[in-house]
Amino acid sequence: MLRLGGRVLGLSSSRGGVARMFSSSGVLSWAGCDPSKQELGKVLNVVGGEWVEVTGHASAGDEAYVEVVDPMNGQVMAKVNEVGSESLHRYVSCLDACPKSGLHNPLKRPERYLLYGNVCSRVAEALNNPEVEAYFTDLIIRVAPKSRAQALGEVQVTRKFFENFCGDNVRFLCKSFVAPGDYAGQRTEGMRWPFGKVALITPFNFPLEIPALQLMGALFMGNKPVLKVDTKVSVVMAEFLKLLNHCGMPLGDLCFINCDGETMHELLMRSDPRNTLFTGSSRVAELLAKDLNGKIKLEDAGFDWKILGPDVPQKWEDIKYIAAKADQDAFAFSGQKCSAQSILFMHENWEENTEFLELIKERASKRKLADLTIGPVLSVNNEQIGQHIKDVLALDGAQLLFGGKPLEGHDIPGCYGAYEPTAIHVPIKTMLRNEASFELVTKEIFGPFQIVTEYSDSELDLVLEACERMNAHLTAALVSNDVLFRQKVLANTVNGTTYAGLRARTTGAPQNHWFGPAGDPRAAGIGTIEAIQAVWSCHREIIYDEGPIPKEVPPLS
Repeated sequence: MLRLGGRVLGLSSSRGGVARMFSSSGVLSWAGCDPSKQELGKVLNVVGGEWVEVTGHASAGDEAYVEVVDPMNGQVMAKVNEVGSESLHRYVSCLDACPKSGLHNPLKRPERYLLYGNVCSRVAEALNNPEVEAYFTDLIIRVAPKSRAQALGEVQVTRKFFENFCGDNVRFLCKSFVAPGDYAGQRTEGMRWPFGKVALITPFNFPLEIPALQLMGALFMGNKPVLKVDTKVSVVMAEFLKLLNHCGMPLGDLCFINCDGETMHELLMRSDPRNTLFTGSSRVAELLAKDLNGKIKLEDAGFDWKILGPDVPQKWEDIKYIAAKADQDAFAFSGQKCSAQSILFMHENWEENTEFLELIKERASKRKLADLTIGPVLSVNNEQIGQHIKDVLALDGAQLLFGGKPLEGHDIPGCYGAYEPTAIHVPIKTMLRNEASFELVTKEIFGPFQIVTEYSDSELDLVLEACERMNAHLTAALVSNDVLFRQKVLANTVNGTTYAGLRARTTGAPQNHWFGPAGDPRAAGIGTIEAIQAVWSCHREIIYDEGPIPKEVPPLS
């Protein structure tokens, strides 16, 4: 039997003795909602180590709650207790209680590294339980409608992350190094040191994976974070915090706030966190970077490219696989991924020798609302999507390849978009003709939309020019096994997470490699040892000078 916080967790025989965290009635003992019901209930805040109902913009009670509508039918789905300006002092005081040296560090309370290693073991065990896995999968589908495979993948990546940091692996994040000094008794030790109070802001598209992985990285390193998740999906992380607490995480190690962007900005200005991790819009990222005087790490939006090299596979099955991957990269979760394939550069050999675009079109046409392989677009509405399509088609030589129409026969509310998977061909010389054309073509529409263009051998430098002129450098895919071609492209591009080879993709990043942009000193990564160290700790050097003391005092110099 495993005892956590006074509760006893019985071990079941399923999945090799995975811990079952249920009450005698069969309900998850820590869970606060039922994903199968229309109403998911109220979402509260965490401050001072407690779940609290905080005064909102009006007054305490229902008026302090924001109603979140179901993206599939427009009905009220959850009520979120959004914090107003008048209650921010509680958060400022809570964060200020954390010293610059953090809640723990290599020299202070190192036993807390072991605590978080144990928490990881218990959470990994919980997420390996089919009922717990299904609970979070269903909850993700409710708030950010995506196919079951996509939602389940998010839960599984999160589980594997926790598996990676079980036991001693949190402690190993803070390994130091020692170099000998100039004489006996002197040595220098380099350490990973926390920042202290920090902030973490995450978007709607991955309501579990992004906030969970970044939150744990902050906690592992000894920081005290305030976490803000997009209100539309914050119920997922609220439930995950309950699981974390149930598995031994002290609730007082963090703050959890539901609020609008203006209120969060005020909190950042008043609390002055030592570091802030922001994942989301590039425009907001740049504003925060200025207001926070550069004390920020960014994983901003990406206009992500895929280049198909000149070496077209000979096997039809291989071509079909690459086309399927192109459809998946562009249109899975309706294109609402920061890693989504935004533009496809296709060598002319692919057009001449294959039916590559037809294969993508055929696969995209099979995406349906019924299984959420296409679904609501939560960041832009149909009017905005339609206007962008119209603007792009007005460019010289632009041609609609497929899509271009709103979805029909649904109850998705008008505040959200609902569009067919859409692709537009734009000649590469049109794209590069002037700044206005390039800015339009490379405008990111966080939805099921991509640009397609062709190039010849003599136009490879134009492709590289386009990659150079782009402002966001998150993910990229170079679909080629031609070593010399690949070498040239990789040597002249900068995207932080780049896949290379005939199976290259832009989406589907697991927990086992760095995921994040490059080409920017503020770039943030997620998931790996290196990402956690780079985002959530800084380098501290301690030079030990312990003697023996020389007999003679050194002369003046």
